[in-house]
Amino acid sequence: MRVAVAMSGGVDSSVAAFLLKKAGHDVIGVTMKIWNDDIRIEKARHACYGPEKQDIEDARKVAKKLGIPFHVFDLREEYKKYVLNYFYEEYLSGRTPNPCIRCNKMVKLGVLIEKIRENIDFDYVATGHYARVKYDENRRRYLLLKGIDPKKDQSYGLCLLTQEQLAEVIFPLGNYTKKEVRKLASNAELPVSTKPESQDFIAGGYHELFKGTAKPGPILNGNGEIIGWHKGIPFYTIGQRRGIGIQSGKKLYVIGIDARKNAIIVGTKEELFRKELVASQLNWIAIDELKKPIKVKAKIRYSQEPADAIVAPLSDDRVHVKFKKPQMAITPGQVVAFYDGDIVVGGGIIES
Repeated sequence: MRVAVAMSGGVDSSVAAFLLKKAGHDVIGVTMKIWNDDIRIEKARHACYGPEKQDIEDARKVAKKLGIPFHVFDLREEYKKYVLNYFYEEYLSGRTPNPCIRCNKMVKLGVLIEKIRENIDFDYVATGHYARVKYDENRRRYLLLKGIDPKKDQSYGLCLLTQEQLAEVIFPLGNYTKKEVRKLASNAELPVSTKPESQDFIAGGYHELFKGTAKPGPILNGNGEIIGWHKGIPFYTIGQRRGIGIQSGKKLYVIGIDARKNAIIVGTKEELFRKELVASQLNWIAIDELKKPIKVKAKIRYSQEPADAIVAPLSDDRVHVKFKKPQMAITPGQVVAFYDGDIVVGGGIIES
C-alpha cells in the first residue's frame, strides 16, 4: 500500500512511519504547518500549537533516516478557521471546548487529507494515535476500538470521525504500549526516541488567545450573591478549584458559567456531581443511528474513566444520557464518548 503518514516530529508518529516502512509499504511523510510565526510567546513550552520549526526539522530527520519522501503542507489558515476560532468562540460563550478532538476531525484527518490528495497519490493515511480500526462485515461499518494500552488509549479523541474518515486511516500503534513504542524508536535509532511528549494545547497557555478581550465580571454563590470578581470567563472551567481568587473557609469550585451575565458560579465539591446530560452534534460509528435507549459506558473527558449509563434518543437529533452514579464536573462543550467494551459506539458534544 502507499501510505501517507502524518508526522508531528514526535516519537509516536515517527514509529508509525517506521512500522509501515518495515512492513514493506510505500511510505510518505507529511507534516502540517499550523503555527503563526508572527506570534510572540514568552517562555513557550512544547505544545501542539506553538513554535514548530524544531518539530518540522525532527520529522524531516526521521523521514531521512527511514529513506522516505517528506512534504510540509501549510494549513495555518485552515487551523485558525476550524480550531482556533472555534476554541475562542466556545470559551467566550461559557463552554469548555476540546481542541484536540476538533483538530483530529477537521484538520489532521480532514483538510490535511484533502491537501495530500491534491498533490500525492495514496491508498491510506496513518497517524500515531493509540487506537484501532477494523471493518465489521456483519454491520458493514468501520469500527473504532480502544488501543490496547489503557494508559495511552486515544479512542476518545477520535470518536467524532466519520465512516469515510475511518475507511482510509491506519493506526499502526493501536496494538502497542507506549513503552514498546519507545523501545522500537530506540532500537531503530530514530533521532526522536527520547523526545518528550507535548502536554499543552497552546505554548504559553491557552490564555494567550484572550489577551485584551476577556472581560472581568462577578463571581456568584449559589444564591446569586456577588462574593468576588473574576478576570474573564475564558479563564475558568467547570470543576476548577485553583486560581479562582476567593478566600474562603471551605474549598470552592466553579460549578457553573453564565456567559449572558458574564458571571461564574462557585460552590462545594458535592455540587459538582450530576447524573444526567444532554448531547448534540452526534456521530455514530458502530451503529447507523440511535433508535432506542441502550446501555453504554460513557466517558465525559479524556482523563475520566467510562461509567455505566443509558443513552436515549431525543426528538431533535440530541441524546439524553443518564448515569448509574453521579459524575463529577460534566462540562458543556466537552465531548462525551459512548463505549460497548472496546468498541466506540459514537460520541457528541455536551450541551447541558
